[in-house]
Amino acid sequence: MKILVLGGGVAGVSTAWYLAKTGHEVTVIERNASVADEASFGNAGMLSYGYTNPWAAPGIPLKAVKWMMQDLAPILVSSSAFNLRTAAWFYQMLGQCTEAAYSLNKRRMLRISEYSRLCLNQLTADLQLDFDHRNQGTIELFRSQEKMDSIAPDLRSLEECGVEHEVISHADCIQHEPALANVSEKFIGGLRFPMDATGDCKKFTEALARHCAEAGVVFELNTDILSLETSGHKITGVHTSKGLFTADNYVVCLGSYSPLLVNALGFKLPVYPIKGYSLTLPILDEAKAPQSTVMDEDYKVAVTRFDDRIRVGGTAEIADFDLTLQEKRRKPAEFVVNDLFPGAGDLANATFWCGLRPMTPDSVPVIGETPINNLFMNTGHGTLGWTMSQGSARLVADLINQQAPEIDNEGLSIYRYIK
Repeated sequence: MKILVLGGGVAGVSTAWYLAKTGHEVTVIERNASVADEASFGNAGMLSYGYTNPWAAPGIPLKAVKWMMQDLAPILVSSSAFNLRTAAWFYQMLGQCTEAAYSLNKRRMLRISEYSRLCLNQLTADLQLDFDHRNQGTIELFRSQEKMDSIAPDLRSLEECGVEHEVISHADCIQHEPALANVSEKFIGGLRFPMDATGDCKKFTEALARHCAEAGVVFELNTDILSLETSGHKITGVHTSKGLFTADNYVVCLGSYSPLLVNALGFKLPVYPIKGYSLTLPILDEAKAPQSTVMDEDYKVAVTRFDDRIRVGGTAEIADFDLTLQEKRRKPAEFVVNDLFPGAGDLANATFWCGLRPMTPDSVPVIGETPINNLFMNTGHGTLGWTMSQGSARLVADLINQQAPEIDNEGLSIYRYIK
């Protein structure tokens, strides 16, 4: 079967891999000169299988208002974002801020994340991939007892979903992350997810793309996707800057840009671009650097260890499709890494980056079939595209192959948004 994968980020390349391994003729169409040059390029580097939470949660609207009044706010709103698309998406998200919706969405997300962990473990056992991979867990760090006492609902949810976790003391935090001893007065304790991991998503995607090419996958790079050609309830081709491409099946892996392509087909894909920022610092002092990921719960900033670098990810800016790199947005990332790991990295030579996270109102990605018979989705992963990449890709491949997926795919497709 001939299959076109639209998008060459980690979702698209991973989808191409699983389809090629099951015998299909796969072509990936990507507008950039290489794979993983957009949202997959500079994300926080967390493989947060356990630290998986919906944005929409009880109390979030009030918290968001308070955050936006803070100097180091984790959520910011740009004036460029004020339009009907933004308003409609926020209205849908507010509808998900209930206890029942939060619990349902978290279970769905954890189902994908845990499956993705198993898939990545199998993949790394099968292939030699160099991507600064570490399996040393995530610590959600609390700066106050009040914050630590507030996690009881999340603990119940984690227990219900069977996610391995442990509430750890101040001393335990230092045992797992020795450099925190240098700032022991800054925190109270933490919540640890021992099965979480880290890795450079860009390096991973490039390495996997090389294996894809060896398996026969064709990469059409520097190719703009313009529109879909349809006939009845089928896609008959993709118009691009290099002409028309045709296939038997098509998979949309275009992240935040997916709605711009598919919304003309008669259904609306509620994926909104949330701009995220990151800093990447060369390591100056190994003893002062983190060993894995520390998530500062107060500022919603993650500090993640690569082999010879530190990646600091945080700040969600609601700015529609504006990709302007705002220098003032460095402040939260710079503050947290300097506050928790002073002297660890070279801030003077840090690389500053931003990209668009494709968020759905319920934070659950859109994976699987659509009302168009030969069109499939693998998009809308928000901040967890790297975490969920392998499980999502494997699920899409199974559906295209008409095989029973290894996990329940209930509530994951576009149909949950189609009335």
